[in-house]
Amino acid sequence: MSETAIKIEGLGKRYKIGTLKRHDTLRDQLVYLVSKRFSRNGNGNHSLSRDLLASQAMPDSASDTFWALKDVSFDVKRGEVVGIIGRNGAGKSTLLKILSRITEPTAGYADINGRVGSLLEVGTGFHPELTGRENIYLNGSILGMKRAEITSKFDEIVAFAEVEKFIDTPVKHYSSGMYVRLAFAVAAHMETEILLVDEVLAVGDAAFQKRCLGKMGDVARHGRTVLFVSHNMAAVENLCKRALLLDRGKVRYVGDAKHCVTSYLDFGSISSGGDVDLSSHSARSVGSRPLLKRVRLLDSNGNVRDRFVCGEPMKIEFTFDPVISLRTPQFGIGVNDWMGSRIFSITTYFSDSQLPSLNDLCKVTCQIDDVPLAPGRYSLSLSAGTLENTLIDNLENAVSFDVESADFYGNGRIPEANFGRVLVRSRWEKSG
Repeated sequence: MSETAIKIEGLGKRYKIGTLKRHDTLRDQLVYLVSKRFSRNGNGNHSLSRDLLASQAMPDSASDTFWALKDVSFDVKRGEVVGIIGRNGAGKSTLLKILSRITEPTAGYADINGRVGSLLEVGTGFHPELTGRENIYLNGSILGMKRAEITSKFDEIVAFAEVEKFIDTPVKHYSSGMYVRLAFAVAAHMETEILLVDEVLAVGDAAFQKRCLGKMGDVARHGRTVLFVSHNMAAVENLCKRALLLDRGKVRYVGDAKHCVTSYLDFGSISSGGDVDLSSHSARSVGSRPLLKRVRLLDSNGNVRDRFVCGEPMKIEFTFDPVISLRTPQFGIGVNDWMGSRIFSITTYFSDSQLPSLNDLCKVTCQIDDVPLAPGRYSLSLSAGTLENTLIDNLENAVSFDVESADFYGNGRIPEANFGRVLVRSRWEKSG
């Protein structure tokens, strides 16, 4: 048996923006059907698209196309746990969908040796009118499990999901947490040789996420091959020995997981002394319209800086150029730690200061009276849209800054980095 579980060579996926793929001629339809027929080869293994799929009709104008993946090549050995990281729109989910045979590649190929299980969208295949018990069998069948296999693991699935009392209740009456737990439990108990996991830690509460990590660790220790997509850098470092960094559909780094995470963080937090041009910033999410032109970090005197101390005032100034008139403009700022985890968010939606309509080039400033952060390195993710929850522009880790120690509490004691990320003043008193 081959020691290589997944072999990817020159893999690419191109979409035509704004239109659906069509097979207008009989020849195009025959090519499409033949490629589907022979995309599976013998011995339970399958190969996804070599040159045949690339011969399908492609868009005429390059300006109307978008490469979600381009020239991606790497191998995964049997029993390896490989992390896949990158910003939103980097191509992570597209890669897993191709490997899961949900999406066809445009160029290149992927050889997969072994039975594949996918956990891409938790809850896909659940029917709200069916009970938890019925949905376990339905969802398990959709994911490729045989009925006898589901039955043998039924009690284990229910126990993991902690829904014993409600197993015969229609899932439409479940809370969102119960629904997600059950969906993950079904997918995580598949006996597959290769498991593809896409951002399972983005859902559920902290206790559920901890159980997810534990289950993923069990899968890895049993020698199964895992591709793990996540924005949780700590989870990637803990679970994976190797990792792949994608940037706008291309491979930027493949190798040691810790080095890969460091490369991602260094690459993801771009700063230029606290003054960053956002017009063509690489951190902009795919599909965003560049409303935010520049961001500057200012101190109380209006000086541009990328280094502050605990408790010091900070101003975050946007240069904003609306392509259309925005009647109810909304802005958001996400504060992330050096591992990319969200510490807290600031938005106009939860502020007492609502902005008037924006029609022309202007500057919008957010004032933070005292930076409530422990010493360390942080980055800001920026977004702009409207009150109707329309996200128009979004940039991840657009600008970074450092926070240094200071007497935040005013008592002569200096909080260190291991005290926690957020500093909160409090009052204590005794009663009774």
